[in-house]
Amino acid sequence: MRIALVYDEEQNLKPLDEGEILAIIDEEQEVVEQYENPGFKIGKDVTMDAILQLGAQAVIVKQGYLDQKSYDLSKGHLSYMLINKYDTLTDIIENLDDVKSKAIDELTQF
Repeated sequence: MRIALVYDEEQNLKPLDEGEILAIIDEEQEVVEQYENPGFKIGKDVTMDAILQLGAQAVIVKQGYLDQKSYDLSKGHLSYMLINKYDTLTDIIENLDDVKSKAIDELTQF
């Protein structure tokens, strides 16, 4: 599975337009691919478009990390892993099975 997330230079999870780094956790290759976030300080929809182009199958988010436009772009293309208790890339990697267990196909709030 290819799982997208956005974080800052200290690896703290951020909303789609507030993190400098767009990453893909590639479980099959057992790597974390890191990219410059094209939507940083521009727009969540720009980041979401990049996530889709990178072939992600899911995105890790917290409440408030998406907006209607980015959600509409991704709905039907991604699963959403809505988390609350993990704050960094390290937390995510160490608890990936728990994070994956939270995957849903639709969100009621962003």
